[in-house]
Amino acid sequence: MTKVYVSSVIPAPAADVWKVVRDFNGLPDWAPFVAESRIEQNAHADRIGCIRSFTLRDGGRIRERLLALSDYDLSCSYAILESPMQVENYVATLSLTPITDGNLTLAEWQAEFDCAPGREAALTQQIGSGVFQAALTALKQRFGR
Repeated sequence: MTKVYVSSVIPAPAADVWKVVRDFNGLPDWAPFVAESRIEQNAHADRIGCIRSFTLRDGGRIRERLLALSDYDLSCSYAILESPMQVENYVATLSLTPITDGNLTLAEWQAEFDCAPGREAALTQQIGSGVFQAALTALKQRFGR
C-alpha cells in the first residue's frame, strides 16, 4: 500500500477553514484543479455515503464516496470510486487542527492506495504535489493575511 502525506499551515482559525472544506461538494470553490462538482442522486453533501462526481480542469472525471465527516474532529474521509489515476483501495482523510499560537490551522491531508508496481513514486508525486499541496496552497492564499 502506498501512502501520501502533506501538511500546511493556513493563516486562519480552524473553524473558518472548516467552513470552506467541510462542504463535500465545494471543491470548485477552493481547489484550483476542479472545474465543477455535483452530488449524485440529489443527496446532501454532508451525508455519509454520498457520492461526489467532479470534473477536473484537464477534463478528467473522478467519483468519490464520503466515508466520514466530523465537525468535532474537523475531518473528512473519502474513497475514490472512479479516477483516471488508476488507483485502487484509495482512502484519504483531510483534517484540520487549531494552532492556538497565532490562531492558525494545521491542515493535514493523507491517503493510502494500491497501484501498479512501479507507479508508486509518480502517483505519490502527482497526488501529494498536484492535488493535496495545490489545494492547500490555494487555501493559504484564500485566507492570506
